[in-house]
Formats: sequence, structure tokens, C-alpha cells
Amino acid sequence: MIHSEFPPTKIHKINRELLPTPEQVMELIRSRRSNRAFSKRAISQEKLDLIAEAAYRAPTASNMQQVAFTLITDPAKIRLITKFTMDTFGGILKLVENPLLKPVLKLVMADVYRYVPAFKQMQDDYAAGSDKIMRGATAVLLIHSPARGRFGAEDANLAYQNASLVAQAMDVTQFYTGFVLTATRQRKGVLEKMLGIDGRIWAGMALAEPAFAMENYVDRKDISLAVI
Repeated sequence: MIHSEFPPTKIHKINRELLPTPEQVMELIRSRRSNRAFSKRAISQEKLDLIAEAAYRAPTASNMQQVAFTLITDPAKIRLITKFTMDTFGGILKLVENPLLKPVLKLVMADVYRYVPAFKQMQDDYAAGSDKIMRGATAVLLIHSPARGRFGAEDANLAYQNASLVAQAMDVTQFYTGFVLTATRQRKGVLEKMLGIDGRIWAGMALAEPAFAMENYVDRKDISLAVI
């Protein structure tokens, strides 16, 4: 079958001999974990390219394929991401600790106050020269799409999971940049402008070669599954 959007050059026969067994896929999934024990060794460009390709091949809503990627290996740019995040958290701390606003904010922003001790500790660590945002990552993959897209967050996080599993398969350690994304939601468009990104960042992955190999995985809490 020929389709105008799928010319013959874009169609490839599946090599079923290369497909993993369900057991192999599940072992990869079980072994995947956020690992912040980073080494200073650079990740090869070949590995980074495969991680980016895995992300790009994820499905998108209505097959719109509007997801784009920014791969950062420049240490100065990675430090910029950390500084942006810490500056944002500093502003949040000033707001929530304002004695005039605190009684009201505790009612409407109770979830934020849960993180205040962590924010303060990160500020102290950052002032002492310890980066608890990027944690020594040698590469960062940011996943973004048009700001007005209806399914940008969903598409980006599907792409993230693809990239995460391929990174795991190559023993490249990684974690989800949740604090960075929290900061981008507070100051929309600011980090994107700093990095020259057209659109909105919806997901991010900090990457590095591991300081050591994980030999075990730990079971999660018992599954909560309702069958209706």
C-alpha cells in the first residue's frame, strides 16, 4: 500500500530476528531506574544519537509528529539550566515565606510547603558548589513541542519513556528532570528563550555514564489493578 506521506524510501521491512522476547523487554523494564550516581566520562555520540532516535520514534497524538528535541552537552548550558531552576526556587521560597502571605498560601499551596525543606537544602548545597539539579550530568535531552499544542505533554512523555529504555539498554544512566520542569511551569517560556527553543519544554532527561553498575532491581509497591 502506497500513501503520499509514506513514500517507499520511508518504509522499512521489520527484521523480526532482532525483536526481543517479552521476557527480555520485561527484564529491561524491571531494571530501568533513576540513577543519580554519575561518572564524568562523556557519553559517546553514537549512544546519544540512538537515545534521541528512540525518543523521536515514539507515537504522537493524531500522528501529528510535532515533538522536537534539544540535546545539550555544553557544560555551560547545563549549568545555565541549574541556575535557572535554582533562581526560580529562590523566588518561590521568598513568596511562600512572606509572613503576610504565608497563612493564606498554606491553604491554597499546601503541596508546595511540603517541598520547602528540600528547596532550602538545595539552595544551601548550590551555594556550597554542589549541584543537586543536574547532579553532574554530561548531557541533557529536552523534549518540546509547540506551546499551543493540545497533547504536547503527553507526546513528550511518551518520547521520554522510549529514550529512557534505550538508554538503559546501553547502560547509560539517567533521571527525569522534574525540578527543572517545575521551574519552567513557574516561569513559562524563560528557559526556552535562554536555550533558543521554539515551543514549550514538556520533559527532560539528565544523562551520564554510570559511576557503577546496578546489579539488582527492587520491586515496587504491589500493583493497584482493577479489572472491570
